Amino acid sequence: MSGRSSRRSPLAMALLALLAEAPTHAYRLRELIRERRKDQVVNVAQRNSVYQTLDRLLRAELIRVRDTERVGDRPERTVYELTDEGTAALHRWLEEMLSTPAREFPEFPAALAFLPLLTPDAALTLLARRAAALRRTLAELDAEEALVAGALPRVVLLEGEYQRAATLAELRWLEAVTEDLRTGALDWNREDLDAIAARFEPRG
Repeated sequence: MSGRSSRRSPLAMALLALLAEAPTHAYRLRELIRERRKDQVVNVAQRNSVYQTLDRLLRAELIRVRDTERVGDRPERTVYELTDEGTAALHRWLEEMLSTPAREFPEFPAALAFLPLLTPDAALTLLARRAAALRRTLAELDAEEALVAGALPRVVLLEGEYQRAATLAELRWLEAVTEDLRTGALDWNREDLDAIAARFEPRG
């Protein structure tokens, strides 16, 4: 058993899961993620990220080089396969990621934490723009779902269900907040906020 460890990540888990199906090379792994629409939940926008993650998994001995192959005049490709340690790590990561909420730091809540730096009117404009983008995302998710409805088992589409539910929940929340901004139920100004902050400043 290797004493090394590898940082868990959605991409690392996806690569291990695909290699559990069959040994293959980096280019095909990225293709499979995109063909199966898993690029909606796993970031493979940068091609190098797949190679870098495979290198990290290789150093951690969760995968190993099986052989190399060459097709026609294309460059030689390295074929990877899962190790026993990789299989164990894959199942451990799945158990942890499914059962335990991760402490994540997405951009949107971070920006909300500093919303008072803007005026209520500016905040309303930006949040309404985000709500419009979420409506477009919902329409896209619904269109994709309609294409595969009945053709694929539900278990392979659950991440899409979750994405739609999370997107809809955020949209409903945004609609409530933007309505409060429009009516003035949610309002602030710098002077009042500065006065509140001053009350909580430590006294020397």
